[in-house]
Amino acid sequence: MTTDFPGGAELTHLLVVSDLARSRDFYRDVVGADLVREYGGTSAVLRLCGTWLLLVTGGGPTEDKPTVTFTPPADADRVSHEMTFRVVDCRAAYATLRARGARFLTPPVEHDAEVRCFFRDPDGHLLELSEGR
Repeated sequence: MTTDFPGGAELTHLLVVSDLARSRDFYRDVVGADLVREYGGTSAVLRLCGTWLLLVTGGGPTEDKPTVTFTPPADADRVSHEMTFRVVDCRAAYATLRARGARFLTPPVEHDAEVRCFFRDPDGHLLELSEGR
């Protein structure tokens, strides 16, 4: 099923972070995102794998989301979402990102349909490298 928005649309993935500079540097220098712009020390917009990534610091309710508070993950081992990077060669991507400072939970693990491994950003957001077989 395709969702069609009048005039088109692009998807932005938003992550709430505790230290904007640290997270911006991680996604730019370790993962390879392009920094597009920053806003007042509270948010940064990056391009990553053909999509937008918005890093924001936490904040309380606003007029348009009166019951919502943005906070970074309280417990990195309890995950409600992750971002998966589908790669051609999981082991090569693992070696590249590890050399740039990414800390992985384990080296790549082989499964029937894929090779995959997981790492976290500075706030504990879970990220995955996955190679289809």
